Parts: sequence; C-alpha cells; structure tokens
Amino acid sequence: MRITNTMITRNTKSNINLNKTYVDKYNTQMTSQKKISKASENPVIAIRSLRLSTSLSHLEQYKSNIEDATSWLDVTQTALKNMKDLLTDVRTQCVNGSTDTLNADDRKTILKNLQELADQIYAEGNSDYTGRTIFTGYRTTENLTFDKDESKTSYKIDQNFSYEDIKEHRYVTGDVKVPAEVDANTADCDTNVDYTYAKRLRLAYDGTDTLDNLTYTFTDAAGKETTADLTSYMYSTTDQNGNTAIVTANIVEYQNEEEWLAASQAAGYDKKTIESNQIIYIKDTGELILNDDLANSLISDKASIQTTYNKTGFEKGELRPEYYYNCVDQSDPAKPIAYTKENQEISYEISNATSLVVNTQASDVFDMNILRDINELIDIVQKSINAHTKVDDIKEMMTQSKYAGDEELTAKLQTYLDAAQKEADYADDNIQKTYEQYIGNFNGYLDDVNIGIANVGSTEVRLTMTQTRVENQTTTVTELKSQNEDRDISDIIIDYYASYYAYQASLTAAGKINQTSLLDYI
Repeated sequence: MRITNTMITRNTKSNINLNKTYVDKYNTQMTSQKKISKASENPVIAIRSLRLSTSLSHLEQYKSNIEDATSWLDVTQTALKNMKDLLTDVRTQCVNGSTDTLNADDRKTILKNLQELADQIYAEGNSDYTGRTIFTGYRTTENLTFDKDESKTSYKIDQNFSYEDIKEHRYVTGDVKVPAEVDANTADCDTNVDYTYAKRLRLAYDGTDTLDNLTYTFTDAAGKETTADLTSYMYSTTDQNGNTAIVTANIVEYQNEEEWLAASQAAGYDKKTIESNQIIYIKDTGELILNDDLANSLISDKASIQTTYNKTGFEKGELRPEYYYNCVDQSDPAKPIAYTKENQEISYEISNATSLVVNTQASDVFDMNILRDINELIDIVQKSINAHTKVDDIKEMMTQSKYAGDEELTAKLQTYLDAAQKEADYADDNIQKTYEQYIGNFNGYLDDVNIGIANVGSTEVRLTMTQTRVENQTTTVTELKSQNEDRDISDIIIDYYASYYAYQASLTAAGKINQTSLLDYI
C-alpha cells in the first residue's frame, strides 16, 4: 500500500488531537478530581452516581427530619415534666388538707397555693415548637385553652361517661348568716347544717345551659346492646317505709344548689334531698345527681351514659372542648362549626419506609377533670375559712361590753355560735375527707402524665437509634459515591504528565515529518 505525505499528515494531526484530548481530560480531572465531567464519558459511573446522590439526598432529609422530631419531643417532654411538677404540688396540697389538725394559717396557705396552681395548671398545654402548638393535633396554630374570657362563645358538647365515673359526693346544707349586731328583736339562729350524700356525674364544665340528651347503653346477659333515654331506665327502689317499687327517673333541672335546697324544703325536707325517682341537673355546677338506687343499678349493669349539653361563656385558661369531645361551636348560629374527636397523629419520615409519630394529644395527658377538682378543693377550703371567720366574728361580738351581763342577748349569740361552729366542723370534715379522696384522683392524673413522659422517652430512644443508623448509612453512601466519582490526585498527575509528554512527543514527531519534502529526493 502506498503511503502518501497527505496520509501521514492526516494521521499525525489525528494523533496530535487525540493526545491533546487526553491532556484536556486529565487537566479537567486535576481541577475537579472527578472521574467524569459528563455522562457520555462513562454511562455506568454516571448512573451509579445519580443513584447514590439520590440516596444521599434522602438520607440528608431523614437527618433533618430526625433533628426536627427530636426538638419536638424535647419540647413535649419538658412540658410534661412541668405538668408533672404542678400536679405533684396539687397532690401535696391534698395530702396537707387531708389531715385533721389544720389551723387558720394552714387553710389560708392551702387556698393560696391552689389558686396559684389553678391559674397555670393547663398553661403547659399551650407549649409550642417553632410556633406550632404541640398538644393540639393537626390544629397547630391554635392554643389548647381559651386565651381570654369569652362570654358569648357557645358550644354544644357530647360527653360520654362510664359507670366508673359515678362517684359519691357530699353536699352541705346550711349557711349561717351572722348579724352585724344582736338586739331584743333578733331571733335565735335556726340554721340547720347537715350533709347530703349522693352519687353524681360531673360534666367537664360548670356554668352549663340546657341538657339536650341523656341516654344510657348497656349489654345484657345475652350480649344484646341496648341504648335508650335514661328516663326510660327501670330500676328498683325502696322508700322510707321499706316498700319496694320499680320506677323510672325524671330529670329535674335547677340553676344552682340554692334552688335545689328551696325545692327540697318545699317538699318537707330540711336539707338537700334527691327523691327516688329523680335525676337532678344543676346547671351552675355542671352536675347530674343520681338517686342511690339508680346509680347502683347503672353500676351493676356496667352501663355507659351519654350526654349532650350546651355551654355559653368560657373563662381564660379553660380547655377548649374540640380537643376532647365531639362538639359544635354554635357561637354564630348561621355558621356552626362541627368538630369530631379523632386521633390526629403528626409523624416524621425518619428512614426508608419508616415514620415516627412525635405528637402527644392533650386528651391523653391533660385530664379535663384536673381543673374541676382544683376548683372544688378551692371552694371547699374557702367555705371552711368563711365558716371559721363567722365563728371568730361571733366570739368577738360576745366579748363586747354591750352584751356583757345580758343573758338573753348572750344566749342568742350562743345559738349563732353553735350553728357557725357546726358549719365550721362540717367544713373541716369535708376538707379532710374530700382532700383524702382526691389524692387518688391526682395519683391517676400523675399516672397519665408519667405514661406520656415514658412514651416520649421510648420514642426518643427509637429516634436516637434511627439517627445512628442514618448517620452510618450517610457515611457509607458518601464513601461509595466518592469511590465511584472521585480520583486520587496523584493518579491524575501521573496520567496527566504521561499524556502531556505523549502530546509533546507527537508534536516533535510531526515537526520532523513535515520537514521532509520532494526536493529531498531529487
């Protein structure tokens, strides 16, 4: 085959250009320290790099989610621990009040402490993380409690009870009215102070309005479930004469306990009384008071009780009902807002196909009865303080000179003193027994919070384990990505100089070839 100069020149140019391409390639690698600069150079490396980059991106997002979830859990745990401290303080006051040796200073101290605790008891429920409240489910822009007094806000609330919620409660009759002074026209004190023991169901709120629904549900021996109006529930009762009868209850509504007492007195009783066929609904206190026979029958049947009631007006710091019950905000009758109580889980994706629920709902840790219990404890100790103040006032009156030596006036004052002392004794006894009973209540509330703290702790442990795994995976994928894409600088330098010298050699060879012409052969 005849090789011409043109062929030699063309091949020489091609080889020079190829060597120049290698020089440029390794020069680029020296700058970027990457094996390839575009996918066409090595599709296998490019595809593997893309996959590893995607995996690394996911892992980085998981790490970000884990950090966010950890912060959320830290805020939750802090709030729950603060709530635990508050409940422990209330329980301590219950223990202090359950003793029978309280003096005036003790009662005032308990009252002051409980009033302070009542103001902040649900404040932890409004804890937030980066502007998102942590105990309110999906409604993270709303607080758990009412931010201010709302006198016109109105809700219709569905609240269900278990038979275990039926508890005995003491109602005191008798409030001694101490006159400013006693004279010949002042009558003897005829105030009767007494207890009424009754079973009750306490609604979540006081200051309630109408009661729209009161039904019961129970399962009979055959396994058949029955739901009906509680006024159709038939039970056996025994009257004062020992006669037994089967009756159904009627609901009697009173605005307050004073109306209940007045009705009892009108019926011939000297204290608050519940008839055998009555269910008494006290609006102001939000209580359903049951006859003992009815209560015992419901407990025996292990019945559940369903109520629907209305409440208008809420105080600052009260829990909003939509986080606890099915309810309707009917503040604007033209635009009612219905809420359904449901499990609202906020979760983070923390690894491949693994999500972690981080939120704790208020209804799981902040019982609606906490504030109701505290307010009752405050009311009970306040009544005791008031009763002892009456006793002190009467004793002080008896030392005044205008009553000295006047046996008639002194005798009248003594009737007031006896009644006031009995009221004070009953109030002290009510403190001791109620506070002792409520120790158990607050043990239960503390158990709920402790379970919440334990759940958060176990979630944090799981999160920490996942974080360690994700960090290890990130390190592994980063190394694989580097192995796939990166070149060692020393290898690049060797290849660069090899290609560079080859390029220089090709230029030199080309120069030699191009120096030969046809004249050299003549």
